[in-house]
Amino acid sequence: MDSIILRGPHKDFEAIKKLDENGMEFWLARELMPLLGYEKWQNFEEVVGKAARACIQSGQVVDNHFTGISKMIKIAKNAVRPAKDYKLDRYACYLIAQNGDTSKEPIALAQTYFALQTRRQEIFENLPEDEKRLFVRGQVKSQNKKLMGTAKAAGVTKFGVFNDAGYLGLYGMHLADVEKRKVIKKANCSTGQEQPNWPQIFLG
Repeated sequence: MDSIILRGPHKDFEAIKKLDENGMEFWLARELMPLLGYEKWQNFEEVVGKAARACIQSGQVVDNHFTGISKMIKIAKNAVRPAKDYKLDRYACYLIAQNGDTSKEPIALAQTYFALQTRRQEIFENLPEDEKRLFVRGQVKSQNKKLMGTAKAAGVTKFGVFNDAGYLGLYGMHLADVEKRKVIKKANCSTGQEQPNWPQIFLG
């Protein structure tokens, strides 16, 4: 599994993700195309069409997942022209991978990647609530370590102030005020150490 994640579209796929004005993630088909091993837009658009039809057949509203847009592309030194593109959500990207040419290694890897991600989500959804909280806490703790390492490398020395600034940015109030408003108390976690019963905020 680790080999698939490392060789698959994972990093590049997440790298081209964008957020719209409502904070919703999306991908552009023309940027996704080369990650899946396609060179010609006409060929890739056929795959997008097949994926959109699969979306309809699954009972979904296709416009909620595939949105046709137009963008300007450069065709010469000082010339541009409008070109068709698609704004895709994660489900649309999954369907595109499922309907792609499996003789292309990137497509085969993408199918496996999305299958693994789907299975992980299914497993997570079936966990008891306590285990879900522990899992999320572990994920956030890991990301916080990366954040603090990056901050240290950037020259941050007053980590208390740095961390408090995160709460101020997210909640509009300092940590002490967040604790007071949410009535947060210390609780013993599964490690036996005193920990807050909520995870630190990751500023990612």
